[in-house]
Amino acid sequence: MRKGIWSSLKWLYPGMRVKRWLLLVPVGAFAIVVGVVLLANIAVFEYLNSVGRVAFSRFGIRLDQPTTYIPLSLGLIFFGLVLIFVAIRQVIRSIISVVDPRARDKLADVLFQKRYLSQGQRIVVIGGGTGLSTMLRGLKQYTSNIVAIVTVTDDGGSSGKLHRELGMLPPGDIRNCLVALADAEPLMTELFQYRFNGGTGSLQGHSFGNLLIAAMTNITGDFEKAVKETSNILAIRGRVLPSTIENVQLHAELADGSLADGETNIVASRQRIRHIFLTPSDIRPLDESIQAIALADVIIIGPGSVYTSIVPNLLVLGIADAIADSKAEKVYVCNVMTQPGETEGFTAADHVRAVANHSDHRIFNHVLVNRQVPSLELLEKYAEQGAELVAPDIDAVREMGYRVVIGDFMSQTDVVRHDPEKLAQAIIRLAG
Repeated sequence: MRKGIWSSLKWLYPGMRVKRWLLLVPVGAFAIVVGVVLLANIAVFEYLNSVGRVAFSRFGIRLDQPTTYIPLSLGLIFFGLVLIFVAIRQVIRSIISVVDPRARDKLADVLFQKRYLSQGQRIVVIGGGTGLSTMLRGLKQYTSNIVAIVTVTDDGGSSGKLHRELGMLPPGDIRNCLVALADAEPLMTELFQYRFNGGTGSLQGHSFGNLLIAAMTNITGDFEKAVKETSNILAIRGRVLPSTIENVQLHAELADGSLADGETNIVASRQRIRHIFLTPSDIRPLDESIQAIALADVIIIGPGSVYTSIVPNLLVLGIADAIADSKAEKVYVCNVMTQPGETEGFTAADHVRAVANHSDHRIFNHVLVNRQVPSLELLEKYAEQGAELVAPDIDAVREMGYRVVIGDFMSQTDVVRHDPEKLAQAIIRLAG
């Protein structure tokens, strides 16, 4: 009951654009009453005087005294307004129950989210992988003005198979971001992430979401349109854009001077990476990406795999330039744990340096670093995989000229990742 009352009160929140119309209801009701009175030529005041005389003779109540008639009048007005409000609400619910039965009991919440979140900060997030989708889950609670620019260089797993067999861009990282921003029913998002395992057929290893994006690409004839249509299916809060719609391959120059081609081979080499580059080198971003960066209040780089999720986006012509030219607050979110095959032994300053070295411009001015330490059990679990906690060498980062935001941003379950809510709160504070 209490929950229903609080939900109903959202109709009266600022920015809902409903109160002005609700206020018209009593005005209209008053006009109708006056019109009826004049039309019927009813002596209203005589009747009220009669009621006043009866109230005084029987109960000793004088209705002509301010201490009596003012509270009574205000009470009647409030009671009438409540009746009108409830009536309108029930009419709307009745209509919605036919149009969309699922929204019948949460219409105020839906409208509140749409109105309130549409007025939120304009945020651009650049990266890929699990780190980016974790960030988006938190941010979507504060704003729907989110644009995620996602790398398309994944050549492993289901994404790699679809890329090789159908010639389409790898959809995996984009799928994860779509699900993270989804406002659809839980069953729909669960379906989108469902992976075919346990068999030996051609579907083995594929996720349903990847296959849906592949089918949508064939239907629309365009990967970008396919992502937009899939966004509509999931009713996402914001937009997800590939960093480019051109086929591109990722390469790495390793510590011994050799080259590794493709994300899978780069990670498998287990050598220190000197430099990352793309072929072809002159690929262009989407116009929407450049426009979103120019209009952003906050630009977030990371978290995610430094060399295979973050840097590839910055190598697309025009993206780093647009970030450098933007007046937004620019934040690099440092990873919590190192990644075998990419950042083994890296401190926070090493992460910052690796990203900064792949741009000719200064593309961020804040660095967000976690200081929380996971449990010993989790540290031992990650050590077996060759990963360790990223050391928060704050002074080294500051010496590079960056402003450091340090805090407890970790979520500990069976894995160590950023906490979406804590991360989003820190970003929103910077935006403010």
